[in-house]
Amino acid sequence: MPRHRMDWFKQLFHRITDVETLVRVGGLTAMTFIVFAETGLLIGFFLPGDSLLVTAGVFAGTGYWFGRKTGPALFKRPKSLLFNPAHLRRAHDFYEKHGGKTIVLARFMPIVRTFAPIVAGMGGMEYRRFLSFNVFGGALWVLSMTLIGYFLGQIPGVREHIEIVILVVVFLSILPGIIAASREWLKKRRA
Repeated sequence: MPRHRMDWFKQLFHRITDVETLVRVGGLTAMTFIVFAETGLLIGFFLPGDSLLVTAGVFAGTGYWFGRKTGPALFKRPKSLLFNPAHLRRAHDFYEKHGGKTIVLARFMPIVRTFAPIVAGMGGMEYRRFLSFNVFGGALWVLSMTLIGYFLGQIPGVREHIEIVILVVVFLSILPGIIAASREWLKKRRA
């Protein structure tokens, strides 16, 4: 790949992950696109949804169909860097056991929120039921993250140290995954 293209991709990645600039310059349009890409497109798993919404609050004072159509094909793929059939089966089993609350709770967990609509489609969840849980979860997620940011923004010094807030939000967002991985590791170690 030519150097100028690589530099362009690096600059694009920096702009996409520069949360404060996205909120200030891109406003609602950029936030809407990023939240949609993170929760509705398979390629958006790396985007800063939680920290973006919290930052928006501080400074403010359809994946289902993809899963429905392509889900069976994903199970047939061999293990690869992005797709592991065992992980997809576990996600499917989890969805079967916990139903609609998975769609709501997935909004609060990075990466999981990207794949939850796909797994719902793969599992054949009734679309109206999926849509109602998805809309409720999305509204709850956006409202809670924005309000948390708003109230944090009222605390003296938070605006000046927004990077610390973002790091804490990212850590809290990935904490459930760390706990689940730790439990899985301990379970394998005991066996």
